[in-house]
Amino acid sequence: MATNYKVLGQVEPAAETLTTVYTVPAATETVVANICITNLSSSPSTFRIAVRPNGESIADKHYIVYDSAVPAYSYEFLTMPITLDATDVVSVYSSTGTVSFNVFGSEIS
Repeated sequence: MATNYKVLGQVEPAAETLTTVYTVPAATETVVANICITNLSSSPSTFRIAVRPNGESIADKHYIVYDSAVPAYSYEFLTMPITLDATDVVSVYSSTGTVSFNVFGSEIS
């Protein structure tokens, strides 16, 4: 059986700003399959990804990636299937305002 993934969220946050890229809808579970991080600048950047259960305030324990590097004019493609419950939040951060994030997965009602 083939799994169909869709774009769950896309964002290009301002530099050094924690930004929500996806919130799981109520009465839904979600499998996040891949996250693509693209640096659109001639300078390298770092990024962070956090999963906040039930939309909790950010804490160190929520980070699944912390200050990982993405080279200039390049991308990182993370494959790490994560199952999220209703109201869980995926948040992202980058050291520059030239990094975009695309989250792919499947919602299960």
